[in-house]
Amino acid sequence: MAVGGNHSEATEFILSGLTDRPELQIPLFAVFLLIYGFTLVGNGGMILLITIDPRLHTPMYFFLRNLSFCDLCFSSIISPKMLLNFLSKRKSISFTACAVQIYLSIIFGDVECLLLAVMAYDRYVAICNPLLYMVTMSRHFCKQLVAGAYTVGVVDSMLNTYFTFRLSFCSSNIINNFFCDVPPLLALSCSDTRINEIVMFVLISCIQVISFVTVLLSYVYITSTILQICSAEGRHKAFSTCTFHLTAVVLFYGTLLFMYLRPTSSYSMDTDKVASVFYMLVIPMLNPLIYSLRNTEVKDALRRAMNKLLTSS
Repeated sequence: MAVGGNHSEATEFILSGLTDRPELQIPLFAVFLLIYGFTLVGNGGMILLITIDPRLHTPMYFFLRNLSFCDLCFSSIISPKMLLNFLSKRKSISFTACAVQIYLSIIFGDVECLLLAVMAYDRYVAICNPLLYMVTMSRHFCKQLVAGAYTVGVVDSMLNTYFTFRLSFCSSNIINNFFCDVPPLLALSCSDTRINEIVMFVLISCIQVISFVTVLLSYVYITSTILQICSAEGRHKAFSTCTFHLTAVVLFYGTLLFMYLRPTSSYSMDTDKVASVFYMLVIPMLNPLIYSLRNTEVKDALRRAMNKLLTSS
């Protein structure tokens, strides 16, 4: 702690972690090392497969490659420090490292949220306006959508990080979580945090509400269009093109709704930690499985890649 005026300022923070029981540290380390390993292999493999296979150079897989990159980065912001802390007696994180972790996690959290909305819009155009699909979802427009998602994420992150780290932290430096996050830091601050809470609420609400409404409206139109298809085979084929995205959406937004729309009376930090683990670490691991196991095109691309590798060797 550094002294400033009549109180001392935090120069580092202590992360309480998932549990304070010593006997669980090694088992949890093994579990989350496996999760992180699967996340790296799954998302890295998806990025590589989409990049090298020309048949996957379509708007849908362009967005999926960006989603995999986002998941890879999102998990890598949290997992290495978390794994290290399982093996450390003193689970400290420097002031600067905490700021960087918050800054990057907000960016990729926002981008993931917005990319799922963009992918829902892509499915809407593909199913409801198939003849105009390649014109509407041009390469230039797809790049603009992804760039827009990152721009929103960076602006949101800069504002939240700036308003958080202009506060004074003088009462305690123990963060009741396994990573640096804005709400636990606001609880530690001895400054007035009302402006921070308003900024955080407005930005998060705008991003999540716009994304959720886009997804909801897209699937209302998609469902309506599919129900108008005469043949059962045609309906099944149309719906199968978006089932894996819908699964990812349900997992992601279901966790967000659970985290933010619970009654205050039922709030529990332990429950919030479990939800954060699922949202930040488990979902990035599951997304490649969802998009590969239920997707014939991805499985065919993987088969072609494996055959080419075996033939060349």
